[in-house]
Amino acid sequence: QVQLVESGGGLVQAGGSLRLSCAASGRTFSSYAVGWFRQAPGKEREFVAAVRWTGGWSTYAESAKGRYTISRDNAKNTVYLQMNSLKPEDTAVYYCAAVKLGYSSSWYSNSGHYDYWGQGTQVTVSS
Repeated sequence: QVQLVESGGGLVQAGGSLRLSCAASGRTFSSYAVGWFRQAPGKEREFVAAVRWTGGWSTYAESAKGRYTISRDNAKNTVYLQMNSLKPEDTAVYYCAAVKLGYSSSWYSNSGHYDYWGQGTQVTVSS
């Protein structure tokens, strides 16, 4: 059984940083990528970033470029999301999810393509 467990969320002031972790277990992920999504109250879930387990290719939403960095540690089966210069509008529940490899950035931004999801971790940015 596949498990994805997020951690690292919390309360931070605007301008601060957080690093989220997504620990994966239960299968080999060489043919998968891992993405981060977020969902704010009353809003739809939105794509943040994704990275392939093999090779490290990554893609970002426009809102994440320049402030967020996605990375993975294959030895630890863990994907990270480093978030800098946080803003109050970044407040949301952040989810990691696993998806089979696709051929375009748009593939990874579609939450419907993802097979496995974590339970989410809350990020709150105060002004």
